[in-house]
Amino acid sequence: MKKNVRTNWYIILRHPLLRQIAALMVTALGAIILLALLGATRGRWIDPWTARLRFLLGWGAYPAGVGILLAGVLWLRHQLDRPLSIRWRPLVGVEVTLFSLLGLTHAISAPAGAWEPVGKAWGSGLVGWAISTILSTYLGRPAAALILFALTALGLGLTFDLTWEDLRRAIATWRDKQAARAARRSPAEHTPTGREPAARHISATPAHARPRPSAPPPAPSHTPPAPAYAPAEAEKRPPKEPSRYALTLPPITLLNEPEGPSMSDEEILRKSNIIKETLAQFGLPVEVTEVRVGPTVTQFGVTPGYLDRSGAAARKVRVNQISALADDLALALAAPRVRIEAPVPGRPYVGIEVPNNRVQLVRLREVMESRAFHKLDSPLAICLGQDVAGEPVVADLARMPHLLIAGTTGSGKSVCIKAIITCLIFNNTPADLRLVLIDPKMVELVRFNGLPHLYGHVEVDLERIVKVLRWVAWEMDNRYKLFAAAAARHIDDYNRLMKQKGEPTLPRIVVLIDELADLMMLAPEEVERTICRIAQMARATGIHLVVATQRPSTDVVTGLIKANFPARISFATVSQVDSRVILDMPGAETLMGRGDMLYLAPDSGYPVRVQGCYVSEEEEERVVHFWREQVGPMEEEAPWERLMRPGARGPAPPATWTGAEQPQGKCA
Repeated sequence: MKKNVRTNWYIILRHPLLRQIAALMVTALGAIILLALLGATRGRWIDPWTARLRFLLGWGAYPAGVGILLAGVLWLRHQLDRPLSIRWRPLVGVEVTLFSLLGLTHAISAPAGAWEPVGKAWGSGLVGWAISTILSTYLGRPAAALILFALTALGLGLTFDLTWEDLRRAIATWRDKQAARAARRSPAEHTPTGREPAARHISATPAHARPRPSAPPPAPSHTPPAPAYAPAEAEKRPPKEPSRYALTLPPITLLNEPEGPSMSDEEILRKSNIIKETLAQFGLPVEVTEVRVGPTVTQFGVTPGYLDRSGAAARKVRVNQISALADDLALALAAPRVRIEAPVPGRPYVGIEVPNNRVQLVRLREVMESRAFHKLDSPLAICLGQDVAGEPVVADLARMPHLLIAGTTGSGKSVCIKAIITCLIFNNTPADLRLVLIDPKMVELVRFNGLPHLYGHVEVDLERIVKVLRWVAWEMDNRYKLFAAAAARHIDDYNRLMKQKGEPTLPRIVVLIDELADLMMLAPEEVERTICRIAQMARATGIHLVVATQRPSTDVVTGLIKANFPARISFATVSQVDSRVILDMPGAETLMGRGDMLYLAPDSGYPVRVQGCYVSEEEEERVVHFWREQVGPMEEEAPWERLMRPGARGPAPPATWTGAEQPQGKCA
């Protein structure tokens, strides 16, 4: 009984109307305090409050009043279905700055231990007096002032999210701009034709968005060939020298902002009561102990109760009894389908996943800005989406090392591949990563034509695609020969040795196939043999496969292919048989489509439900345009073109990129 009372009070306190009223009261309190501090209003209650606030904080009472008003406004906005992303660094930085300035004010304007500034309106208050007196007593007044000044600088850095590296980069950028202006003013710096010098860096992204490119590697003993490209904005200039040509990663502002929440608190409370009442009508007492709101579905954590039997001990409700009522719950909730996860791995309840009335788009930007993505610290980190709790789901393609994607038409396979491509080119220059795009459907990946990361163009001809896969296998063999000659175990060891010698490094290669079924119909034996051979051996050489198909049948996704693709993504399927072909278990037939998927990690035995990232056509065009403008038109021939000529034998020599300084780190 006591537990039910506590639960009811918890539900009442979580009511959105009460939260909105509390936020409005905090906003009004902040406004009244500011008006009283400015002398615009007076009263029997407000005058003692403002006097005590001035006595405690001195001049800090004014920013404290502004902080209360701002906190109330932001809280009220959050309750009106406009969620805020609160970060701890600015909050801590504001507090550290305020208290440090209070102590610094007293340490500079008054003698050590002086009490007079405490009662003044523009003094440091009791807080400033205490901080300054304690530090001055134990460390001396000059040391106390120095420490408070350092804490103020630290607080400002936390508030505006600045580091010493950012300041150094900003100063270096300012110096470069001044040097460029001086060079333009000086006639001696111009070429005889009046054009600007060719060795001019492309405009960098904002200082907080990207780290500054590292110093170029030592030049090799021989003279490298000139690149076959030139910046688009300087068609009349001579081409840039590779050793002085700097590439910057795209800014995160090229991607769209995320959307608001998909469900309100009233809807969550209503569906929780429906689930509880429906199960109670079938004689199954349960408690909704946890609610996890995701972009597509909301997972209600249901804890089974006990059945009272006369003359016998109470028996707990079995998990399979709740699972058998999935259709009845879908009828009561007016939902197209309900998926029951019984039980949720690692949690003491049964998860009932109910589709939301409004599906929230998961933008690629919000997943790329998450801490989980930056924590991976891998050049092949990819964003998959958000789980049923709204938490970001990311993966490392280098650890998979290959990915199999399957699902019905229109379920989100092509959008998932586009999100993977966008994520990879956001964090890698063409010197680090090259792409091989195969699109038998001819219309999905053609927007990436002209991308500097791309070998040649997007391959759409089925007759050529088989030879492209053959070249990938030959490139893998060539790399193993290079590793054996250099005594390197994998691509990271080889690139490290080449950098020490000042020789060109090998880029990673990601092969993306948008439709496997058409290839299996054309040449099933050769395609299966080539794909399986690449999947078995290419991990150490830095070659990875991402294969998608809309026909998850055993003649397309064969047992040999499944054995070499431990990481799999299943979108919505027609039947449970297709789900078993992809994941070796049912579940994909209950998905909602439009990006709703089950992700089976290579190190996990149970799939995770994820709403995939969505990348619009405008975002793709902006990212591709960014690289085209920076690198310029590419005239590089695909390395497999030699195989397309009549009578050609053997692989083409591997293409390398020698014209870029490589910035390190992920996008901000």
